[in-house]
Amino acid sequence: MVESPHPFLGHNFLLAILRKYGNFHSMKIALAQVAPRLGDMSRNFELHRQFIDKAKKNKADLIVFPELSLTGYTLMDLVPEVALNPTQSALFRRLLALSRGIDIVLGFVEEKEPGLFYNSAAYLSREQILHLHRKVFLPTFGMFEEAKFFAQGRIFRTFLSPFGRAGLLICRDFLSLGAGYILLAGGAELIVVISAAPGRGMSEEDDFATSRMWELMGEALSFFSTSFVIYTNRVGFEDGKAFAGGSFIFNPRGNLVARASTLDEELLLAEVNLEEVRSARKAWPFKRDDRPELVLESLARIVRHDED
Repeated sequence: MVESPHPFLGHNFLLAILRKYGNFHSMKIALAQVAPRLGDMSRNFELHRQFIDKAKKNKADLIVFPELSLTGYTLMDLVPEVALNPTQSALFRRLLALSRGIDIVLGFVEEKEPGLFYNSAAYLSREQILHLHRKVFLPTFGMFEEAKFFAQGRIFRTFLSPFGRAGLLICRDFLSLGAGYILLAGGAELIVVISAAPGRGMSEEDDFATSRMWELMGEALSFFSTSFVIYTNRVGFEDGKAFAGGSFIFNPRGNLVARASTLDEELLLAEVNLEEVRSARKAWPFKRDDRPELVLESLARIVRHDED
């Protein structure tokens, strides 16, 4: 099920009880920096299963896969062939079964209704779909062609996870200041980003030059939202593109907790203290002092002015 709108009904109520009385002061996060094979759903499912099993053996609480991890990225005309309705798919039922002992975030092509396809992310927990996010900002320039094949998502929102309030972003969404602000205003404590970002240029550290852009956003958003920012990017080569890896975690004070390699498949494990959200918000009251109603009014004026 997707999150119930009523805070005292269904799975969310149970999650709230677990959050209040469970031992969730710390959590171990696994970043599954993988190289999916384009269009090969069976092979990619097996890749997910292997990394999930490895994360469970390492007692991870959450594993995060990259954007379109079930399908590969440069799908183009393959989009309809690999699309799934998560409430009806046998493959999704197998993935939900894997979420019995670990929460899972993954990327896939969603067929919300016949012929309507989205680049989507799912948060799975205890055999349920807690949240679906459909990518809002679809890059369609240069090497990118997403808007030719995907419909545009229309909303950013937070949801209750076993580890606090969370939000999902997909790749280009993360580079929108507005998207990050909405998750801050929605009370996010965990911001989970899945990505399929190609690497371009080289830095003095022999990393892709574009990797710094993602880390800058991770540092800034984690500090000013006083939230954990969890970013998983893919690796490997596909249709002439080299993907940049460099998955990372920033804590709520804007400090880098862990970073994966640039080129290799890797399961990056990091333990974090969830109480850092509280201590950071005591020190830096950005959330306390936020005024979303003023932002909303100002944006409405800007939109009205642009329409005049």
